[in-house]
Amino acid sequence: MARKSAYAQAGVDLELGNQVKQTLPDLLASTHRKEVLGKVGGFGGLFAAGFKDYEKPVLVSSVDGVGTKLKVAFMTGKHDTIGEDLVNHCVNDILVLGAVPLFFLDYIGAGKLKPKVFDSIIRGFVRGCKSNGCALIGGETAQMPGFYQAGEYDVSGTIVGVVDQPRMLDGRKTKAGDVVIGLASNGLHTNGYSLARNILFEKAGLKPSTRLADLGGKVGDALMAVHLSYNKIVQRLLKRFNPGGKPSAIQSLSHITGGGFQDNIPRNLPAHLDVKIHQGSWDIPPLFQYLQSAGKIKDSEMFHVFNMGIGLTMTVRAHQADSILRAIRRSSHQAWLIGEVEKGSGKVHMSL
Repeated sequence: MARKSAYAQAGVDLELGNQVKQTLPDLLASTHRKEVLGKVGGFGGLFAAGFKDYEKPVLVSSVDGVGTKLKVAFMTGKHDTIGEDLVNHCVNDILVLGAVPLFFLDYIGAGKLKPKVFDSIIRGFVRGCKSNGCALIGGETAQMPGFYQAGEYDVSGTIVGVVDQPRMLDGRKTKAGDVVIGLASNGLHTNGYSLARNILFEKAGLKPSTRLADLGGKVGDALMAVHLSYNKIVQRLLKRFNPGGKPSAIQSLSHITGGGFQDNIPRNLPAHLDVKIHQGSWDIPPLFQYLQSAGKIKDSEMFHVFNMGIGLTMTVRAHQADSILRAIRRSSHQAWLIGEVEKGSGKVHMSL
């Protein structure tokens, strides 16, 4: 029996690291775009950007993780959707500016690499990138023994996209009288999991395998629902309702993540305007209703921590709202008119 190297005895197995990465070239090739150069495993990913169809191309970047949703992945042993969660989250973050995703890089840190878990995570990254037309051009995998609990890991990702500056959705031309459309989420997405886990597993004493009639299945399945990407539907809407590419009907978008409505909508809201959101204008999904009841959480905190069933908001001209809503619903996605813009000081108000 071959003697382990000193590094392997210390907890970092370079041979294992190379072994788990053997499938990467084929997996990453499935996300290929013609602009991608070089090979997997280089010191840097190569992307030959050509923006001949853009008047003033602007690169848009974002970096994020999936937070304590990972704890649910560890509890359920389900690792194949975490990568997809992360890609979709990052895509939505640059989408609010009107950007098209170009490429993505991932980071995985673990105490000890488990080949099956590593493969599952990467396949989630690949699935997310493929569905968004985004190339997975590289990443980093770090073995850090003693840094993570046994069986745990962390992931993060960086995305780069492009938008034509005249087409950028910055909300500057938003005006009083515009209205807010909300597009449905399919659960918590990737925010609010610390509070949700506390309510479900500590206060209510449930397990991921617990079945709740209200949720129509297991608690773990509800919590692990994949963060939706709004890229395809929004790009179609921009092409149709912002002719010439410049903001006309659709003025701004907001990804409803950590901080809820109050912290995210103002990011693209002029300082002299407010947004009023009508809480009863859409159906609150059962998961959020259960969390509020079991946790005895006030409305104000629920709407500040969770997306409450709205994953993306869209500020539009009032006279085109009905047409935009019909177009969204024809794409088999739920959406509602949930608020309006009025004079104010750059804040969001929740009204019953």
